[in-house]
Amino acid sequence: MNLEDEFKLLVSGYFGVMEMDEYKLKEYILKDIEEYIKNFVALSPIANYNYNEVAENIKDTVSLKVKLQDSLLTLRKIKAPLELILMIKGRLEELK
Repeated sequence: MNLEDEFKLLVSGYFGVMEMDEYKLKEYILKDIEEYIKNFVALSPIANYNYNEVAENIKDTVSLKVKLQDSLLTLRKIKAPLELILMIKGRLEELK
């Protein structure tokens, strides 16, 4: 996976977690994902890449199902609580 795709996956995963309003500790997980993304960008900068524009495009155009699927991959990277992962899997089942 190239750096651009990795960034898109992380951002999409972030927005997938944002959709999980029933998870009480969502704010903490979102903060952890934000830090992970910031560290990723700092360690692996992409020349001439508009991070904010790409993030806005993902927010507006990527489907909820894809965002939730990406959030499962993103949550693995930050070692998120199993409870949230199970909630997201349940939500994905509802969308099928």
